[in-house]
Amino acid sequence: MHMNKNFTEQGDTVYQCAEHKAAQYFAALYKQVMDKTYVPILTKDIQLWKKNHIPQRSWLAFFTRGKRAAVSRDYQKYLEWLNYTGKLDDYLDRSVSYIYMRDLGKALDDSRTKTRIQRVVTDLKGHLMHSGANEREDQPGLTGLTSLAGFYRWAQREGIESAAIWVIDKLKNVSSHIPEEMDAEQAERKLIKIIVGVILHVIEEMDEQTTSAERAHRLDEAIRIGYSYGLTYPFIDDLLDSQVLTAPEKEQYSAMIRTALLTGNVPELSEWPGVHLEIIQYVHTELKAAFEYIKSLQKPETEATFFEQSYVFFHSQDIDRNKDLAKADYTNEELYIPVILKSSSSRLIVRSVISASEDKGFDERTFFYGIYNQLADDFADMYDDMRDGAVTPYTYYLKYRKQRPDLINPYELYWTVISYLIHNVYHSDAKTLEVMIDRAINGLKRCKERVGTEQYNEIMEIFASGNPEFNRLIQLMVRKADDVDFFDKLLRDQINTQLKNDRMEKEKFQTTIRTVRDQINDLLKIPRPAGIPPMKESLIEAANYSLTGDGKRIRPILTWVLGVEVYGLQSAAIEPLLRSLEFMHTASLIFDDLPSQDNAPTRRGRPTLHQVHNSATAELTGLYLIQKAIQEQASLQAFNPVTVLALMQYSAEKAEDMCMGQAMDLHSKGKAMTLEQLNMMCFYKTGLAFEASLVMPAILAGVQSAEIEALKKFAYHAGIAFQIKDDLLDLEGDHHLLGKNTRMDAENNNSTFVSVLGPEAARIEMWDHYCHAVEALNAVPRKISFLNHLLDYIINRNR
Repeated sequence: MHMNKNFTEQGDTVYQCAEHKAAQYFAALYKQVMDKTYVPILTKDIQLWKKNHIPQRSWLAFFTRGKRAAVSRDYQKYLEWLNYTGKLDDYLDRSVSYIYMRDLGKALDDSRTKTRIQRVVTDLKGHLMHSGANEREDQPGLTGLTSLAGFYRWAQREGIESAAIWVIDKLKNVSSHIPEEMDAEQAERKLIKIIVGVILHVIEEMDEQTTSAERAHRLDEAIRIGYSYGLTYPFIDDLLDSQVLTAPEKEQYSAMIRTALLTGNVPELSEWPGVHLEIIQYVHTELKAAFEYIKSLQKPETEATFFEQSYVFFHSQDIDRNKDLAKADYTNEELYIPVILKSSSSRLIVRSVISASEDKGFDERTFFYGIYNQLADDFADMYDDMRDGAVTPYTYYLKYRKQRPDLINPYELYWTVISYLIHNVYHSDAKTLEVMIDRAINGLKRCKERVGTEQYNEIMEIFASGNPEFNRLIQLMVRKADDVDFFDKLLRDQINTQLKNDRMEKEKFQTTIRTVRDQINDLLKIPRPAGIPPMKESLIEAANYSLTGDGKRIRPILTWVLGVEVYGLQSAAIEPLLRSLEFMHTASLIFDDLPSQDNAPTRRGRPTLHQVHNSATAELTGLYLIQKAIQEQASLQAFNPVTVLALMQYSAEKAEDMCMGQAMDLHSKGKAMTLEQLNMMCFYKTGLAFEASLVMPAILAGVQSAEIEALKKFAYHAGIAFQIKDDLLDLEGDHHLLGKNTRMDAENNNSTFVSVLGPEAARIEMWDHYCHAVEALNAVPRKISFLNHLLDYIINRNR
């Protein structure tokens, strides 16, 4: 392509041009730092600002201070407290205003921006307070996006379910490929943040005249662009910053990226000079697809800008990344100009990748704004960066400040940037002043809380001692000022906590699955007492053959978790129930596999029972296991006999309904079924088994009927989601992992969700049932995280 050839020739020129603009900006900042002109300007600003932020003390404050401190760490309670005290509107206003300024590059004195901010604040408040106000469908659920179900429900409203499913699968794959030496949680959080940011940009580009079809198309693209662009952070920036790759590997990898940006084409992966070929192959495949996708969407008039900004972004990062903390002679320009370029170009490129219309005001504001965020982030991370030997303005100043009096103090530059933005870029706008000082004081408050007063004072002694009067004013604000916190920080903390809790809960879920599965396997083998008739011995042998296959044991595991961990029943007391569930389930599989029904050759990784023996033996073994299941239920001696009888009656009803479900399945062979018929059949065949696993321990525990109804609703939707995933695996799965042959449904001419809906629509139906199951679980009056992770397992499993 001609443009790419031209860009190759002008690569250095492009960077030098951007570098020249950054140098002019830095020179203006440098002069203000040296002259300390920012001090009187910001002193006056803060004196004005503090009137609304230093609360007047009263007797009531004595009672409310402790309450605020206690609830500020609790997401929902804190929001309720803000609403109760009448502070929620201002809290959300400054939070949304900051997002519009930082992420969308908007000027807060613009009338259209003011209207949009107020509308988002109103909608967000209604959503947060569960007031019944309808959340606007043009907002991507700022809170809902913290959960898969919330994100998918928003995508449903917008008609972009396929894109949502695609990105959920992509995020799962990225997380599984993040090397152990890197932070998978941080990578996931960054990706989600970037995807949301791109969605917000695209929404801002649309208006009331945008048709529903066009809106859906652009939001679909936004999700895919957000992922494609966001992928550069874990797999370029973070990977090159980490110690995963060797020096030769980093050199070749950087060269490949540079080549792609200069030529517009991703080079093929040739010989690799290291041991990390497997991860590089995955990264190369994903990044190439992402690059080609973004490139395919570029308009002729935006393509050059895309490549130029991408090159400036990467090259400035590369310069910064290759700095050595042991090198003592970096100039101020060498330290700060790449920071200005990488921090601004990372945001400028967003509008380039979505091919947004030209907006010089946005470009200018974003260019000047970037270093503010970077200096704030580097301040927060300085001790981690010091530990890792990374060169940032703060780590370099910490190490060389005593021997290099020419070095700019980055903390002073940070306040200079704030002054420059308020008065030079945003023209002394009152709302901008309010939001930026709020944010700066909030950042220092959070730092003090995070590191403790003693270390915080040491930090300030290093960075703020040159301006004692100004520092006293700042520290007074840090101690006394109120109403400076932000929703995005609260939401980020909530997401971080949620990701960490999810990781720990997932590890516990997996451990529980393994541990309880082993316990259940030990319980299942039916003993063969001495002296029994040979025919009964052979029947027991056949039953044990089917029982000891590589079964998932999901149903008895569910019963154990609810019975023992949720309802507090004794593990030994419910062992007969666990056996009965697996006996009943295995009997149903034996019958399903018979030549007269599904005629399956393999089950649980080995030949089916009728293949090993014969159909008659298989039928008798199934009947034998059903009777053993009833016998086990009658052995629940630790419980009230009336309760046990109620459980047995419920169990018999469910077994009857499951037989009806199998009859429906057999009757449907070779016939087209409607989705409603398929849902009904699936519930009777699969959902009822999930329901029984949950309801039976609830019956033994004597829980309220409302909770049992919520569990039944959960089981209904989880069971159908499970069956749809089974149908998809039958089409696409690996028979070695599944332990049974694939494409059996098509061979047997069975109606399935895939045959009725097609693979893509079947996935959409699966995710809809996933959301219904999550919503049903939210109605259960106790937290059962195991069931949330079971749902994730159901839709993400490969067997």
